[in-house]
Amino acid sequence: MAYVLIGFMGAGKSTVARELAAGLGGSAIDSDALIERELGHSLAREFELNGEEAFRAREERLVCELLERAGEHDVLALGGGSVTSARVRGALARHVTVLLDVDAETAWRRVQEAEREDTRPLAREQGAFAALHAERRELYDGLADAVLTGLPTGGSPRALEALRSLARAPAGTRLVWASAASGEYPVLVGRGLLGGDAGEPEWWPLERSRSRAFCVSDEQVLALYGARLGELAGTVALAPGETSKTLAGAEAVWRAMVDAGITRADHLVALGGGVVGDLAGFCAATYQRGIPVVHVPTSLVAQVDSAYGGKTGVDLPSAKNYIGAYHQPEAVIVDTGLLATLPAPELAAGWVEVLKTALIAGGALWQSVSRGDDPDEQAILACARTKLAIVAADERDEGRRQVLNLGHTVGHAIETVTGYARYRHGEAVGLGLLAALRLSGRDDLRMQVHDLLCARALPVRAEGLDAEEVLAAVARDKKRLAGAVPFVLVDAPGEVRYGCEVAEHDLRAALAELLA
Repeated sequence: MAYVLIGFMGAGKSTVARELAAGLGGSAIDSDALIERELGHSLAREFELNGEEAFRAREERLVCELLERAGEHDVLALGGGSVTSARVRGALARHVTVLLDVDAETAWRRVQEAEREDTRPLAREQGAFAALHAERRELYDGLADAVLTGLPTGGSPRALEALRSLARAPAGTRLVWASAASGEYPVLVGRGLLGGDAGEPEWWPLERSRSRAFCVSDEQVLALYGARLGELAGTVALAPGETSKTLAGAEAVWRAMVDAGITRADHLVALGGGVVGDLAGFCAATYQRGIPVVHVPTSLVAQVDSAYGGKTGVDLPSAKNYIGAYHQPEAVIVDTGLLATLPAPELAAGWVEVLKTALIAGGALWQSVSRGDDPDEQAILACARTKLAIVAADERDEGRRQVLNLGHTVGHAIETVTGYARYRHGEAVGLGLLAALRLSGRDDLRMQVHDLLCARALPVRAEGLDAEEVLAAVARDKKRLAGAVPFVLVDAPGEVRYGCEVAEHDLRAALAELLA
């Protein structure tokens, strides 16, 4: 079994192959370089002399031979179009296939800056280049066991270890490498990652002999899954629900950590949904000025959204998530099998975060959601990748990351005025999405989202709330810097704007529609 790098032109496959092979102690093999050596001229020249069809036949033959004889620690960098061959795709099955993900604009810039004019036969015109990138994206995604973006020059020992962990994880597990300005970490997504009750999984991201694990969970989740984490230095089980996400809840965790003798050499495990993840992450960020945290999300809302990106926090009675810190996790372990024990209303509420992400991402994810498909492992992975890509570009909410607040400005206000008790988080965000779409002037899309929410028995009205109280809570939104509270508005699925000011009378009208 070797590690095989796939991806579009300009993804950096040749460079990363050398770096990974050096760390693994194997050989780096570049299929394009081998073909050029065999031909005695460039790929572009071969296209001119014999055409693309002849080149693909030669490429298929060579790549299949390479995949057949590749050693355990070898790293193969394949040409961007090699995976269009069914034979090559079949030969990948016995290896770990790693997608180096790159957007079309970055790939074009790299190709134009780094390559001689005659070396990239399919990189002559930017429009055609971008179209080919879009055409191949789904193919790459479907083949990838692991997705790496932003891998530092010189490689990453943690990325190497994550790839080794992937090889030991249950079949079908996918790896996404998350990068942000303050840290990088692996995200493992698969069914059965926590196994049974046999104790700590062998691929756990931190060595227990050096770093003890302290678990923060809620009473229900700990009873179901706590034994699957292996030996623990201590546990705290909070009452389920948003009412535990307070400074008092944080103090209970801190005190228990002190009693267990937890130090900065140890780590927290956040086993639970969004409330547990937010609270445990905040405690990890602040205990002894910061210790590692591993997220093991057990709810749909946590698996698709809240476990990623490093936002942590607790609520005040007057405002949600007002006290918090940015603290990137050490790893996120997503066992999709754990969703089987979630009640249907919890799954429906979590699906709203899938809906929100689909509105931001557009494309295949929106197509799936708009059809009414139930969220599967592929949808969870797509949501995680969408959020991680946004966080990688803007960790601290200074720009693009603000789009992730879509539906949350009004949603958080509704949660606040109802004491975090009347609506689940996803239910409140669904109401917030309807308000945001009304403010966006997208009545057709609003009706479509309205019907999708109704199909899952989610609320589309918030009867009985006082509009003035909701407006006051909106005004306290934590993203307000000066002047009006910024809103996220939608032009179309995949076309979302942040930092938008809305007139008070428009906001009142949107709320009146919800509160009628």
